[in-house]
Amino acid sequence: MFQGAAALSLDAKGRVAIPARHRDALVPDGAPLVVTAHPHKCLLVYPQAVWEPIRAQVAAMPGLDPAAAALKRLLIGFAQEEELDGAGRVLIAPSSRQWAGLDKQVWLVGQGTHFELWSDAGWQKQQEAMLALSGAALPAGFESLAL
Repeated sequence: MFQGAAALSLDAKGRVAIPARHRDALVPDGAPLVVTAHPHKCLLVYPQAVWEPIRAQVAAMPGLDPAAAALKRLLIGFAQEEELDGAGRVLIAPSSRQWAGLDKQVWLVGQGTHFELWSDAGWQKQQEAMLALSGAALPAGFESLAL
């Protein structure tokens, strides 16, 4: 279960170090991880085994429907299998860095089965949007959530 938010640095070669506590679960037995784009202008980071059924679902969507085709292009078209190097870093492809607006400071945000990778500016916008929801009606499915 991936949770929490960590401020990380992207190095000059476009690599980010995955926190040690998450490495074994993200890349079990040295399997690659998958980095792909998200429509909200962040990146998704999945263990390969978790990504494969999602990729199959996306690939099965109708290719002639414009919205489905656009999401297929985004999710599958940006998907890159990457391996951690000896220092626990993963390379983020230049096209993916550009899509998400990643610069030096990035945020790795746990989402249960995967991570989101945000630019610092993008993550700050998300936090502002969360604050703006204060007092608003809860999204469907959250009405009975007790914290």
